Amino acid sequence: MPLKQLPGLTLSNSAMSILEAAEAAGRLHLAGSVDDLVKLAIPSPELGLGEVSPDGHYTVGYDVPGRGRVDEVRVCKVRNGVAANYVEAYMRRRDPDCMVVGDSRATDKPTFEKRFGKPFDGLREETIEWLKTQPIACFFFRTGLPDEPLDAVAIAPANAGFFALGLAMLQGIVPLEEIRLDGPDYHHGAVVYVAPPFRHTHFDGRQVVVHNRRFEESVGLHELFSYNLYPGPSAKKGVYGMLLTLGERHAQPWTTAHCSTVEVVTPYENATVMMHEGASGGGKSEMLEQMHRQADGSLLLGVNTVTGDHRTLTLPRGCELHPVTDDMALCHPSLQSKAARKLSLIDAENAWFLRVNHIADYGTDPHIERMTVSPPGPLLFLNIDAKPGATALIWEHTEDEPGKPCPNPRVVVPRNYVPDVVSGPVTVDIRSFGVRCPPCTAEKPTYGIFGLFHVLPPSLAWLWRLVAPRGHGNPSIVDQGGMQSEGVGSFWPFATGRKVDQANILLDQIMQTDDCQFVLIPNQHIGCWRVGFAPQWVAREYLARRGSAKFKPGDLVPARCPLLGFHKEKIQVEGQTIGKWFMDVSQQPEVGEHAYDAGATMLTEFFHKQLREFMVDDLQPLGRRMIEACLDGATPQDYVEMTS
Repeated sequence: MPLKQLPGLTLSNSAMSILEAAEAAGRLHLAGSVDDLVKLAIPSPELGLGEVSPDGHYTVGYDVPGRGRVDEVRVCKVRNGVAANYVEAYMRRRDPDCMVVGDSRATDKPTFEKRFGKPFDGLREETIEWLKTQPIACFFFRTGLPDEPLDAVAIAPANAGFFALGLAMLQGIVPLEEIRLDGPDYHHGAVVYVAPPFRHTHFDGRQVVVHNRRFEESVGLHELFSYNLYPGPSAKKGVYGMLLTLGERHAQPWTTAHCSTVEVVTPYENATVMMHEGASGGGKSEMLEQMHRQADGSLLLGVNTVTGDHRTLTLPRGCELHPVTDDMALCHPSLQSKAARKLSLIDAENAWFLRVNHIADYGTDPHIERMTVSPPGPLLFLNIDAKPGATALIWEHTEDEPGKPCPNPRVVVPRNYVPDVVSGPVTVDIRSFGVRCPPCTAEKPTYGIFGLFHVLPPSLAWLWRLVAPRGHGNPSIVDQGGMQSEGVGSFWPFATGRKVDQANILLDQIMQTDDCQFVLIPNQHIGCWRVGFAPQWVAREYLARRGSAKFKPGDLVPARCPLLGFHKEKIQVEGQTIGKWFMDVSQQPEVGEHAYDAGATMLTEFFHKQLREFMVDDLQPLGRRMIEACLDGATPQDYVEMTS
């Protein structure tokens, strides 16, 4: 549908000028469906966007002054969708330093002017002018609550159809007929501009995403300028930033949680809703997966990295899983019930950005494999070694270099393709937080001292979300080395405002929903045992079988490290006992109390350093008392009494 068939449509001046320039030159591609963008991802020759090579690949690239043609991505059509592979290994994961703020509104984030030494206005105008010279792909989408949406427009170079496809799948796409019927009544509150070659001309090849919040009296617009073609920082996390900003500005401030959510139905037909938060790599997607069983049907609980011993569990029947959210959940005030004192939420996404680095062989996860090999409609594969015309297989990962698979292979799956998916809001019973842990031994102490799971008082659960450790061996982002903090609920990397505002919103949320059970779950290692995501799956099975009942006095013991709250001394899952080595790492012979205490010191010092950043004037008094208690060495019982 050409622009002239949307009579009365009025967009922001910059957005409208780009579309009008493309329309006048006969190179505007308005999309009203995912199928439109699938066709644009590998365009037919008559569209004038370049040729598909004889081997079936379409290469996305741009002319860069001083460098000539720079290729960015090779795209191909596969039987189960579209596959895109980045030429440069750096572009296959999110750069954690990519986000800057282009406006002068209050923020704790790096501003464009401070980082690059000049205001953003000049580059903004240059970006708009460049887009006016390009064939353009444009579509409309909505994010936020269905009854209270943020309307948005996406504008990208037409040859980056695969990127537009990813954004449209993740956020949904509004049919053009609906926009036509709205006519002059259509107003958008956000816009995404995509200008890939500026990565090379202005940013030394780095990923940069600029949030420009234009909330003046006459303008109410959140602009996002994406100067890269990896969807993570912009199509996904950029829109996440828009939602966080939307929640900050609401009359009743609210947040979008960084979490997966699943309704767990036990073999006895009891249902428990679990919400799993955490930094990138913290196990959000894995919480939605069935446990990965061995060939004999058992679950490998762990492998001792010192002795080589194995521990397995036999669980004849696991719980049914009804997924709700994969990564982003709207915790809007209209969803909440004050009487319940539990958090209610709804999915913020239309599709899920699944990382599949842990699926290295056929048969690892039959559920995801079945869903992606033969889906009901097209998927988008990133960093998967796919061949044109063949079926893309999620265990065949692109190599960053010979013999080194990319750690961040992804597939975008529409949520309505997911079996047993739950639509609509749910109320959370158990709220867990995941942390990637390194191995800890007597010879090499680390912060990998977490037991299988820990129970946290609400006050301590809030502190964990303020710090949100990124943890060991994160596969989703460019590695910075050592322990890092994602902070404020683990969504701080995507927020545009001030830390203290998000901390206060999160504090209110947790205090008003303190009937949730808060737990802490490690992955990758428990002391010297390599465990992968088995702790999540075991904790999920155990906690779901208990239901939403709180632990009774005497059920739990204080952890040796106060930041870890409380733990069980042992648990039984379907008649099988998991003993003290997996519940209290100090009891592992290969670790011992001395190494545990050294790891506890590392964790405590890291917490203290991160929490001091929140000790500012605008922090709520209760939050200040909680942080001061932590800095003063509070015990687990002190945290309980703080909010009881």
